[in-house]
Amino acid sequence: MSGLIALLDDVAAIAKVASASVDDVVGQAVKASTKTAGAVIDDAAVTPKYVHGFKPERELPIVWKITKGSLFNKLVLLLPAALLLSIFAPWLVYPLLMIGGCYLAYEGTEKVWHAISPKHHDQADAIKEKVAGKTMEDDKVKGAIQTDFILSAEIMTIVLSAVPAEESLIMKAAVLAVAALLITIVVYGAVALIVKADDVGLSLAKNGRLGATRAVGRFIVRAMPILMDVLIVVGTAAMIWVGGSILVHSLHELGVHGPYDFIHHIAVSLSQMVVQFQGALEWFVTAFLDGLIGLAVGAVLIPLVGFVMGLLGKKAH
Repeated sequence: MSGLIALLDDVAAIAKVASASVDDVVGQAVKASTKTAGAVIDDAAVTPKYVHGFKPERELPIVWKITKGSLFNKLVLLLPAALLLSIFAPWLVYPLLMIGGCYLAYEGTEKVWHAISPKHHDQADAIKEKVAGKTMEDDKVKGAIQTDFILSAEIMTIVLSAVPAEESLIMKAAVLAVAALLITIVVYGAVALIVKADDVGLSLAKNGRLGATRAVGRFIVRAMPILMDVLIVVGTAAMIWVGGSILVHSLHELGVHGPYDFIHHIAVSLSQMVVQFQGALEWFVTAFLDGLIGLAVGAVLIPLVGFVMGLLGKKAH
């Protein structure tokens, strides 16, 4: 009996340690995740535009496809890569992030160019004329997962940098995995709510028992197309802004402080001109200037990518 009691005490002690470890992992994951707020917001703003224009019954399946792709990006590709880079080649992290930043800046700027260039006004028709075998849905999902990969790379890098360096490799992996799950659930849960809100509004407008309920439903139905258009614009702007931000921050970490210091100086100087909302103004100015850099980089990359694709006998999308 005494041996059984001692065994139970040992099991209880192990359970306490395990519970504390789980709490520590979750706590660090949540704490690190809060530092990725900017990238998470960008991810949530970018994604709905990939669902725009499809039939209502295809919206949630498309979101689910993108969610699975995002989890694959984070857990299968980026988590092991982040751990390996932190061990063997930490100096490669920021150059790789800069490549991702250039990709986002190019994608966002190209969408702006498509919107203002007359020859791209019939973009929807051009999409339908793609090579046989590539459906519009598959193309959209692929584009969303590619964009998610870049944003997820930034998110995972930020989370990894927030984990204390003295933590074990297992702890780092656990924190990254939990943060990846939490962030993906939050982002694509919000996206699912956004894209299905019009169906909820339509149901309220038709089936609501109270006049106020039906009025709310009609308001949602009228507002959602506007919201989706706004999210498309915000998502495109976010791609440009995040791309520029990644480039500026990565250069700063690599020892090229000029762009970061210049932007920081202007943002701080302008924010000190107002008594209230200094932090918000500093953030806005920083984001605006990062966006201008992203736009400039994207503008340079559009003809460059077109030239390279021309040499390869392909067309830039």
